[in-house]
Amino acid sequence: MSQPFGNYQNEIYFNGLSGVQPPYPMVFAELAERAEAALPPGIWSYVAGGAGDEHTQRANVAAFARWGLMPRMFVGASQRDLTVELFGHTYASPLFMSPIGVIGLCAQDGHGDLATAQAAARTGVPMVASTLSVDPLEDVAASFGDTPGFFQLYTPTDREVAESLVHRAEKAGYAGIVVTLDTWVTGWRPRDLRTANFPQLRGHCLANYLDDPVFKSRLAKPVEDDPQGAILHWALSFGNPLTWDDLPWLRSLTSLPLLVKGICHPDDVRRAADGGVDGIYCSNHGGRQANGGLPALDCLPGVVEAANGLPVLFDSGVRSGVDVVKALALGATAVGVGRPYAYGLALGGVDGIVHVLRSLLAEADLTMAVDGYPTIADLTPDTVRAVAY
Repeated sequence: MSQPFGNYQNEIYFNGLSGVQPPYPMVFAELAERAEAALPPGIWSYVAGGAGDEHTQRANVAAFARWGLMPRMFVGASQRDLTVELFGHTYASPLFMSPIGVIGLCAQDGHGDLATAQAAARTGVPMVASTLSVDPLEDVAASFGDTPGFFQLYTPTDREVAESLVHRAEKAGYAGIVVTLDTWVTGWRPRDLRTANFPQLRGHCLANYLDDPVFKSRLAKPVEDDPQGAILHWALSFGNPLTWDDLPWLRSLTSLPLLVKGICHPDDVRRAADGGVDGIYCSNHGGRQANGGLPALDCLPGVVEAANGLPVLFDSGVRSGVDVVKALALGATAVGVGRPYAYGLALGGVDGIVHVLRSLLAEADLTMAVDGYPTIADLTPDTVRAVAY
């Protein structure tokens, strides 16, 4: 067994004996505060903001406080095993990095997609790489090292372009395809509307399209001769409002594991499973797409039950290692983090992301140690209780 993730705190304390303090924050609130100062206002608002008055975004976070872990003693959890099996791969932990469409712009050098992939290689925490990236998906995959990653697909209206993106991801060595269902049109985002800022319309994060041979074949002029024409074509073909009739086609695109992201209703879970998907991704896009909805965590137990053994990935509102443990107890197979690692990237590039991931895993590991849960299998719905404050 590898060294416990909780040993990260020992590193920090022993470094302190030499007068060395962590260069990055230890809690989310300070991480966000410093990231806001480090990022350009337009990028900060895009990453930090949500839909409407951001009630759902806040509710995602608050939902975790409504659950409390029940400690068990005399367990002797001196060793913890956080490994998970997912689609034939063994991962060192259940944590993964959720797709963020402007992660490339969150890095000081403008190559945050590559930095995130490098952080995945260093930590063993897989990345779900967004279709919207500064660097081509092939270059991102080449930085994964020994940590398999996933490719997230925003399905365009042009099926042949979608097929090209998926086949490129297969060839590049991605371990699965994650199809996002809730972002064929952007939600009402007042922060971005206030600044009239939509990064992709300014040509950002479109490398996977502008480098794609099928996409380029649709353009009247080469990209370099008419970049605005290419951006306009992207805008007009970006979002495909998929229906159940499209699921057989999606399934036919790849032999890789196929996951569908944005599923929160048990009936949708069962129908997706019947359609041949390999995994369910329970998420409300971190509150960025639709305001007024249920917190994703409240949907998770019903999704897990309906999945009937299919892996369930989860994100939305995860801010701490304790949140990770609670999501696992409620049935998640793997737990995604978004804004925290984006803020770490903004502050310190690869090192900033690694710090955030190691901090989350250390807190999760130490929480399991103190509360008497040596393995993820020990985290069941019986280990959490509803809390009334």
